[in-house]
Amino acid sequence: MNSVITEKTRIMVVDDDKEIREVISVLLTNENFDVIEAGAGEDAMKLMTANIDLIILDVMMPDISGYQVSRMIRESSNVPILFLTARTQSSDLVLGYSSGGDDYLAKPFSYPELIARVKGLLRRYTVYQGKKVPTRKSEYIEWGDLRIDCCRNMAWKCGKELDLTSTEYRILRLLLAHPGQVFSAQNIYESVWEEPFHSGDSNSIMVFIRRLRGKIEDDPRRPIHLVTVWGKGYRIE
Repeated sequence: MNSVITEKTRIMVVDDDKEIREVISVLLTNENFDVIEAGAGEDAMKLMTANIDLIILDVMMPDISGYQVSRMIRESSNVPILFLTARTQSSDLVLGYSSGGDDYLAKPFSYPELIARVKGLLRRYTVYQGKKVPTRKSEYIEWGDLRIDCCRNMAWKCGKELDLTSTEYRILRLLLAHPGQVFSAQNIYESVWEEPFHSGDSNSIMVFIRRLRGKIEDDPRRPIHLVTVWGKGYRIE
């Protein structure tokens, strides 16, 4: 088991299908995760606490959709969200990422794929959470009014700390570490997600770039930091 994952790691499974919840719970419990279940979006919001380390969230639910739940969670938490969905069109995936999701898993899914996605998200989030406990002298990257502490995984604009998700932070750190260098969608995806790139992932990168611009740009519609190099990718300038 990866060292960043412990028996205390808590995962909330949100799905209106009881059988799916039970199957996922058994699989995760066998991997020594602590699992809690919610059968509806409203139940998930009631159970949401600061000690939830990851949320597996169904998209289609009868009361409120997974997208709505994700948006509400993002108002107060950067916990990783893994969407479960039978809808894998590009527009559906873009909507999921726009709602604050970090990754998605298509139904039906295999046991190894579920565990791999869960562990990958937890590994990246655990590293990001390390910002609260610095272990060595800080190493900064600064560019204009942006500043990143690479050891504590913190970022600032004009001295004000940015509220970034772990994925947004990793994208910003990658680009700031190489100002002026153009990164294609494939470069970014494989560096941040640490998974093979597929053509549909370009839309996912576009969504995360848009979310990141909303946090680092004075006018996200006219970016001056994170710019698009048409036909090639993105760069910090």
